[in-house]
Amino acid sequence: MKKFPLLAVSALLCTMFTTGAYAAGGEIAVIVKTVNSNYWQNVQKGANGALGEAKGYTMTFQGPAAESAVADEVNMVENAVNRHVAGIVLAPSDPDALVPAIKKAWEAHIPVVLIDSALSDAGKQYYQSFLSTDNEKAGELCAKALIDRVGQTGKIAVMSYVPGAGSEIGRVGGFRKYIAAHSKLQIVGPYYSQSQMATALNQTTDVLSANPDLKGIFGANEPTAVGMGRALKQSGKAGKLVAIGFDGNQDLQDFARDGTIQAIAVQGSYQMGYKGIQTVVNVIEHKPVAKQVDTGVVMVDKQNLDSQEAKNVLY
Repeated sequence: MKKFPLLAVSALLCTMFTTGAYAAGGEIAVIVKTVNSNYWQNVQKGANGALGEAKGYTMTFQGPAAESAVADEVNMVENAVNRHVAGIVLAPSDPDALVPAIKKAWEAHIPVVLIDSALSDAGKQYYQSFLSTDNEKAGELCAKALIDRVGQTGKIAVMSYVPGAGSEIGRVGGFRKYIAAHSKLQIVGPYYSQSQMATALNQTTDVLSANPDLKGIFGANEPTAVGMGRALKQSGKAGKLVAIGFDGNQDLQDFARDGTIQAIAVQGSYQMGYKGIQTVVNVIEHKPVAKQVDTGVVMVDKQNLDSQEAKNVLY
């Protein structure tokens, strides 16, 4: 049996992958961090919208019961590869754990488009495009919104979600760096809710009790921010300290309207689903795609809640 140099084999695989290894049409597997969230359901709406414009394709949409169920998501990707789907749109719940699974997709000539969260550098060669909020920039916007309202000194708390998730690293990292660079605010936390609203509620209640002098608080994703808002209401602290949330479901819109939360950073979740399908179809059909696309974030507060810009991203 002939032996080929590793680089030559790698180059051959790349050539096979990019010059007509797959035909248009077939199943697109959309795999997200969890199906139990309005945020991901809005991603699904966007994906359905784009699917209606893509002729000859079907879509499956799935995700684990919880964002922390990383092994379940890995299995879903591997099952999609085994089904020989036409393409995969993936929101990876862990930057490292999903790399071997998308490598299998690459080896099977199945294009992968990432949405929402990044993979580690080890996975960069195995996907064709990455659509997301610039999470570091979004974290900075949240930090600025908080500083503008609480001032330069005092104590604030960070209520985060899943440690190590790509979006969490950028978002909370950007928030903390901006706070450190532009204020003398002292940060308590971060506390990790594992994206469970009830956990976030209990954690926030404990943090409020342990820190009666707290001036501000940041809830870094949808279930965490909802839990934070409910804890503020239940403890009688709503409106008495500055709260900044993330994402834009109906609960968070209501909190912004009644002053429980002063501002929410809302991602283009519909756009992620819509453009995710569009992008993977373009890859399948050999049309050029950008390696990275920023789907944007809008800061929403009571003043602009009913504006067209806000309505375009709220869900």
